[in-house]
Order: sequence, then structure tokens, then C-alpha cells
Amino acid sequence: MKSKLLRFNGAVKRDPAIDAWMDERAGELGAIARQWFELMRKCGDEVQELVHDGCPVACFGDAPFGYVNVFRSHVNVGFFHGAALPDPAHLLQGAGKFMRHVKLRSGTATNISALSTLIVVAYADIKVRAVAD
Repeated sequence: MKSKLLRFNGAVKRDPAIDAWMDERAGELGAIARQWFELMRKCGDEVQELVHDGCPVACFGDAPFGYVNVFRSHVNVGFFHGAALPDPAHLLQGAGKFMRHVKLRSGTATNISALSTLIVVAYADIKVRAVAD
């Protein structure tokens, strides 16, 4: 039977490659990425992580729920099942079937409460999906 969820091999409790990735991204954008990935890491005891497609990914076991990536002028905080997440603050961008992201820019206000809630809800959502899969 084929799994309905995207799953990644190699996720571990704390991947040193992610800390190295963060260290390579100094400055304000790197700090923004680190701040939000740390929140993903703290979602629960089952959080595991890996670098996938060149960016840090947070998983429930082997099922990914969130990622961060640093670009030239912004940071994306992304969600693998973002299209299914409630987003009353309308932070999520993207038009894909599953994924959505929040774009954060240096010097621009961030709705910290709403983004924090999205991360917590994404984690709770993937737990339900993973158990049902």
C-alpha cells in the first residue's frame, strides 16, 4: 500500500547540518530563519529534522511539516500542508496543491502570534495525518 504522505528518510532529532546551514547565513535574514526554525524544533518531542532541497526541514518523525529558507531579500517559513491550514491572518502565500509559505522581510513587521500559531497548528496537523496514514 502506498503512503499518502510525503516522507523523508534520514531525519534525526538534531541534525548538525542544520546548525551549519544556519551559521552560513549570518545577518538579519539568517537570524529570522533561525528564530522560526527554533520554534519548529520546540513543537514536540517527536520533532526530527534534516536538510532537504538545500534548506532545513522539520518533521514529525519522517513526515515533514515545516521548513525555512533564506533568499537574497527575504526568508520563507513554509508548510508542507499549508493549503489545509486555517489562516485567519492571511499570512500564507502560494497556489500549489499542498504547500504554502510566509514571506518575511528584514525591517518589515511580522505578525508573530499568527505565524507562531501556524507553526503549532502545522505540527498538530501532521501528527494527525501521520497517525492516519
